[in-house]
Amino acid sequence: MTAHTYGEAYRSCFDRTVRFLISRGAFADGAVEAAQAAWTRGWERLDQLRDENRLLTWINTIALNSYRSRLRKEKMAVPLQEGHCEFEIDFAPMYVQSVLRLCGRQDRSLLESLIQGVTAEEMAGEKGVSKTAIRIRLMRARRALRQRVEKKRTFATQGAAGPSWAATSMHVRTNAAPCRKLVRDLP
Repeated sequence: MTAHTYGEAYRSCFDRTVRFLISRGAFADGAVEAAQAAWTRGWERLDQLRDENRLLTWINTIALNSYRSRLRKEKMAVPLQEGHCEFEIDFAPMYVQSVLRLCGRQDRSLLESLIQGVTAEEMAGEKGVSKTAIRIRLMRARRALRQRVEKKRTFATQGAAGPSWAATSMHVRTNAAPCRKLVRDLP
């Protein structure tokens, strides 16, 4: 391959090498630098090219390897912000899941729907009853749940092994605000 042929290939394919790197996750600035380095390295090692028809593939491979090598060498550290960082973990969804295990099947279904943000009107439409009936069922379900939780807490404080209120796996997608409300209503 002659210098003139290589120069023509560079002019016509440099942008394709940059686009190739960007498609592999490189940022625009880094892609341009890696492409330039690859075309330079390709010129320096032109004697290693086996097939002139595969010049672009060869250069793109050099560029990608060059870019990845540079990424490995760079420190990918993000400086921490100064000062004390506070965060709060909301355990209400996990606690609610543990508590819901104490409910009967129908009560649990109603309370899970409530937690997921389903309105009383929507639940009434699903079940084919009035909105008032759903509200009464929800009130009774909460009351029964409150009694069961109080009974379990009393049982646990008397020395018997009660249920674990620690974090459990979630089976219900929950919205944190209704969970906090349900937990706040418990004794």
